[in-house]
Amino acid sequence: MNIAEVIAAKSAPDVITIEPEAGVRELLALLAEHNVGALIVSADGEHIAGIVSERDIVRHLHRDGTVVNNTVSAIMTAVVETCSPQTGLDELMTTMTERRIRHVPVVDDGVLVGVVSIGDVVKHRMGQLEFERDQLDSYVHQT
Repeated sequence: MNIAEVIAAKSAPDVITIEPEAGVRELLALLAEHNVGALIVSADGEHIAGIVSERDIVRHLHRDGTVVNNTVSAIMTAVVETCSPQTGLDELMTTMTERRIRHVPVVDDGVLVGVVSIGDVVKHRMGQLEFERDQLDSYVHQT
């Protein structure tokens, strides 16, 4: 099971990006509009400059109440953990757990091709487990 399968199963595989020079107010509007918890920061929609999440906003808001007057580049996380479409699901789950991250951009040959959230991973893993359960149940109840 690899990340390409997780991306293919997503109902909305589009990647929402925001430019580094955009304002935090625009960021808040996009997060709300698309009902997502993080956006990839990219000037061209293909190359990653950073990632910015609700958690980044809250942490900056705690330190500085005027965070909404900043640009995205001022609050984004610049060092971004990424994976490839060939990355295994278990490997990504381990990385997300150890690094305590909830969103991982998927990059293929240096180009952004998707984003996987912890919710995507859990949903996919639950689907796998349900399939295995059904197979075992079918095997046990054969006559």
